[in-house]
Amino acid sequence: MDGELDVAALERRLLELQDEHRALDEEVRALTMCGVVDQLKVMRLKRRKLSLKDEIYRIEDILNPDIIA
Repeated sequence: MDGELDVAALERRLLELQDEHRALDEEVRALTMCGVVDQLKVMRLKRRKLSLKDEIYRIEDILNPDIIA
């Protein structure tokens, strides 16, 4: 039962991270499309996106481990 709860919690967390990553991507895109660009803010957003992507990959590896036969 605990394994099922852990998997469900990881899947929920994965969806949250993917949603946040997508939202940051849209924010970066919107900032770069407007004329005035705050480079520092864009860098921070991109750094956060990278951090989220790393955590997304980590959770995906836990949920779908590579099994080498």
